[in-house]
Amino acid sequence: MGGKLTKGDESPMTSAPTRKLEAKILKTMRSRESQGTSMKSFNTIILKFPKIDASLRKCKAIFEQFDEDKSGSIDPKELNHCFRELQIDFTDAEINDIFQECDINDDMGINFKEFIVLLCLVYLLKKDRSSSCMGIPDLETAFETMVDSFVFLDKNKDGYVSKDEMVRAINETTAGERSSGRIAMRRFEEMDWDKNGMVNFKEFLFAFTKWIGLEDADDDDEEEETNE
Repeated sequence: MGGKLTKGDESPMTSAPTRKLEAKILKTMRSRESQGTSMKSFNTIILKFPKIDASLRKCKAIFEQFDEDKSGSIDPKELNHCFRELQIDFTDAEINDIFQECDINDDMGINFKEFIVLLCLVYLLKKDRSSSCMGIPDLETAFETMVDSFVFLDKNKDGYVSKDEMVRAINETTAGERSSGRIAMRRFEEMDWDKNGMVNFKEFLFAFTKWIGLEDADDDDEEEETNE
């Protein structure tokens, strides 16, 4: 199963089974945004890419542990086992909802990149409930940085990043550079894969994993398996 998103993929804004969860994620993000951000510029975010990348790659072992049939993706039953083992206190219905939210290709399997996005959404929702999350400090630090980065970009704190907000964030970093507008538009288009002009947190996370090179790591792993 591939993790690459195309224009034909289902829009997260119109998927009826996950609409309630989307509203919950949006509400939680808006609450988090009211606390502000430690990010000072888009460059601050970029400088954190290597550390985030290293932390997320460590998550590969967790993914492989719960990919019990070694299919390369995690099915609903395996995700349930994962949540129980990591002591993530979601109900069966909540686990099913977040599975559907992150199963972008709708093939009943969560690949590694989708797994990272799923766990970050869990982090956001669970952080709202209590101070303890998944018991994986390095991963939680990376997730907090990703949340903080979204909060920085969402200037009006409405839970979405608009094209104007992305341009503003890039311009603050690359003031005076003629290419800054093109850079901002390219970054925004990478995020806005349902082409509705607004980027929610889930869309941002998929783009973010690509920016730090996680997608390249996935491709490298697949090539190694093929060569073996």
